[in-house]
Amino acid sequence: MNAVFRLLPARICELIKKLPTDKLAEVEEIRLRINRKVEVATNGIPLFLPHLFTKEDADLFISKLANHSFYTLDEELKKGYITIEGGHRVGLAGKVILENGSVKAIRHLASFNIRIAREKIGAAVKYIPYLFEQEWKNTMIIGPPQTGKTTLLRDIARVISSGLYEQSIPALKTGIVDERSEIAGCMYGVPQLQFGPRVDVLDACPKAEGMMMMIRSMSPNVLIVDEIGRAEDSMAIMEAVNAGITLIMTTHGNNFEEISKRPLLKPILEQKVFARFIELSRSNGPGTIVSIKNADGDPVVLKRKAKVFHD
Repeated sequence: MNAVFRLLPARICELIKKLPTDKLAEVEEIRLRINRKVEVATNGIPLFLPHLFTKEDADLFISKLANHSFYTLDEELKKGYITIEGGHRVGLAGKVILENGSVKAIRHLASFNIRIAREKIGAAVKYIPYLFEQEWKNTMIIGPPQTGKTTLLRDIARVISSGLYEQSIPALKTGIVDERSEIAGCMYGVPQLQFGPRVDVLDACPKAEGMMMMIRSMSPNVLIVDEIGRAEDSMAIMEAVNAGITLIMTTHGNNFEEISKRPLLKPILEQKVFARFIELSRSNGPGTIVSIKNADGDPVVLKRKAKVFHD
């Protein structure tokens, strides 16, 4: 949180730091809206601090974001978010400027959403026997927003890149196509979060193009990507699979049955490209795994149970 505190006005920092320790440890978002109270979301529950976020607060915050040079934000303003030190992401809202029907920039910024990037080293380890049997299986992580999809994906990428000696799993070349700078939290192309020694990242790159670039230039064994949203993303998935690359990705949704009906995903699922589906919820907090299913949508039954499964 120190990187976030360095950007916030002093009064807001003081109020956040006064939160109970358990609440502070669970902060997921800090929302700043001009002429409204500061909102802090902890474990999905909004808390409103006794401080009205002013235009002066916003100007100071923007100045620090831009390192006192607003023009350095031009590219980020087109995307609607900025990744800061520590891998945290600041979403932006305000007056949108269009050019030839496309977003050129956002001006008169009035709302900011600081999404706190959290690492949970080892979060994926006990589920590895479901995902690795002599080789990694194409896997899709399913869940509504803020259920821990990216956190789990990030730790799976770390395990693949590092290997697990105790389970005889080798470290493999791992390519991350991070379209929204959310998985690796890169600054100047360098991941701010922990990964193994065999990871390469294409930051802020559209998935379809990035997947093909990775395959051509970095020869990954496994590709890590976030949610597909375009027809060309689906085509790139099929190209990667046909090239012998293992894919691990996320998608918004509640369960296997729901995503099976989506036009973009239906052809891929019908061809049983993905062998594993991890369903997440927030029923016991972010990262609650509801079920792990196979290509047919049936719960996976392990042939053997490893000691790593015993909590």
